[in-house]
Amino acid sequence: MTGHVHIVGGGLAGLSAAVELAGSGVRITVYEAGPACGGRARSYEDRHLGCRIDNGNHLLLSANDAVFRYLGLIGAERSLTGPGRPIFPFVDLGDRSRWTLDLSRGRLPFWLLSKRRRVPGMRLSEIRGLTRLTRAGPEETVADCLLPGMLASRLLAPFAVSALNTPCDTGSAALLGAVVRESLAKGGRACIPCFPEVGLSESFVDPALAHLSILKAEVETGCRVAAVEVADGRVTGLRLPDRLVAVGPDDTVILAVPAPVAAGLLAGKVPGFTAPDAFESILNVHFRMPVPPSALGALGQARFIGVVGGISEWVFVKGDVLSVTVSAANRYADRDPDTLAATIWDEVRTALDPALASPLPVAMPPMRVVREKRATFAATPAQERLRPGCETALGNLLLAGDWTATGLPATIEGAMRSGATAIRVLRARGRSARATG
Repeated sequence: MTGHVHIVGGGLAGLSAAVELAGSGVRITVYEAGPACGGRARSYEDRHLGCRIDNGNHLLLSANDAVFRYLGLIGAERSLTGPGRPIFPFVDLGDRSRWTLDLSRGRLPFWLLSKRRRVPGMRLSEIRGLTRLTRAGPEETVADCLLPGMLASRLLAPFAVSALNTPCDTGSAALLGAVVRESLAKGGRACIPCFPEVGLSESFVDPALAHLSILKAEVETGCRVAAVEVADGRVTGLRLPDRLVAVGPDDTVILAVPAPVAAGLLAGKVPGFTAPDAFESILNVHFRMPVPPSALGALGQARFIGVVGGISEWVFVKGDVLSVTVSAANRYADRDPDTLAATIWDEVRTALDPALASPLPVAMPPMRVVREKRATFAATPAQERLRPGCETALGNLLLAGDWTATGLPATIEGAMRSGATAIRVLRARGRSARATG
């Protein structure tokens, strides 16, 4: 494999592709439009809060093979933390009930037989809803598959909204079924939760950039690709604000930008190209505490809690920052951010106080609302049909990103899987060229 590989986009898909290829002897350049790499999975200094926060919260699972391969390549596999076992504390704000989902480590779901380890109030017959999800057809929604009961309302529906970032009545059951097959269906060993010990950048971005620097890959930030030049069925140039980068006959371009950016760059230039065009937002609220709260019990072990029956969905305890995630947040687009944050703070107090050594203050502490308006594509059956594969009609253009056809919703695992797929395709083409040369 020869030539220059141009990777447009320094998010996790682009970084994954660069890390997979680095050290192969091929020249690599990553072009990132923003001032820093990482995309939706990065950390930054927040002046209002006076501390470093993540722009979002991401709960990973031990089944995320692409994530752990990436972390291993960049030497950051020990930067994640978690309870070390498949436990998930929950609270229902409706009746204030609390429980900890405690999964069996093996494939046999013995946890279902224990009322102490499963969702309270669920009936074993509700498990048929899980089976229906794993067998769902491409046009079915999550709501089509769920059965009425506590398993759906207290676990499967909240899980679906978090995994798909899409409401159950429109979310793709097939995509959720893929997540279930790769996690819960494999048993608790595949469902051990983990997240960055320090921050997203410290786990996924900074070690990758250091790794790429050592291996002589080039990373240019603040470098927006404004246009893609195409002629004779291939990309011939990348137009930057200050120059045109020629793409030679042996060069390859991997476009690893968000779907709307890709659609804008490739409109009318790539026959048959489609991309998702409907999106869902994610809302995160970060509360800076005067002192780090002391969590007890399952909350102290997990350092997060799932919330049912409110606006909040997950609350993470990150030192002196309490960070709340709200998925499928288009439904709250018209709500005043300050009023929304105040409501969420009341939910946080209700959810956390019984599990803390000392109660949280009644008055809302300094906070930051972070709303990503187009965080992911809407994971509906219609949008799933628009997701393109890695290869395109242009001979030297490959696609990567969590919005491409990864078989998963828009997740970190999907993003990294797409980057690795692009490099596998590139290498396969190189082997084929040598075989016929």
